[in-house]
Amino acid sequence: MSRSAAFSVALTSTVVVLLLGCSGATVPSTAPAEPPRDAFSTTTAPVVPSASEEPAPKETRSRTQTARLTIPAIGLKDLRVVPYEGTTDDWPGTRIQNGGVGASPYGSEGGVGPGEVGNYLVTAHRLSAGGPLRDLPSLAKGDSVVVTSGGTVYEYEITGTRETSFRSERSLAEQRAAVPGFPGRSPTQAMITISTCATPEDNAAGNFWRDDRGNPEHRIDKIGVLTQGDGGR
Repeated sequence: MSRSAAFSVALTSTVVVLLLGCSGATVPSTAPAEPPRDAFSTTTAPVVPSASEEPAPKETRSRTQTARLTIPAIGLKDLRVVPYEGTTDDWPGTRIQNGGVGASPYGSEGGVGPGEVGNYLVTAHRLSAGGPLRDLPSLAKGDSVVVTSGGTVYEYEITGTRETSFRSERSLAEQRAAVPGFPGRSPTQAMITISTCATPEDNAAGNFWRDDRGNPEHRIDKIGVLTQGDGGR
């Protein structure tokens, strides 16, 4: 190759390099070495708060907090109501009631928390364990029920009475429904169901049936609607 031809090739290569450099590309003089497989192992990953550090949703806090139940018309004051995941008067709920307090089931087969839209379920004994709900049957329409939970006071007004039969799946579904008495209906307001056994009434009628937890066939349920509180908002 002549000296002029070699100079022409070198000049052309220089122009190509300059053009690539203007485009922002890096032009190494030699082929780059393959990066090690753990080249990014020192990259700092974003910090994700653990579940314990994140605030629990409002409904979760409401449903899992112990509450206090007051019913002035029957002289009941500050009955402790213990929440648990389950359904009305199952074994866990019965054990709670056996301690002389109220039980409030929540979850897929239970109810909601105080003040939430739906059915807030509370059960307690009428005769045993101190009989905290011994006078519940005398509760009348318009009477006030006060629930205190998490520093908030919720006031319900009694609107009616239901009877639940442990021997009827339909009756149990009505008691546990989001709208008491109407399984499958979507709730639009916060409600409460306070339930206790109808042992004296069943005995008087000659009905001595008992389930494996000692419950009589029937329960007396008082239904109420929220009149003061946040209504689940």
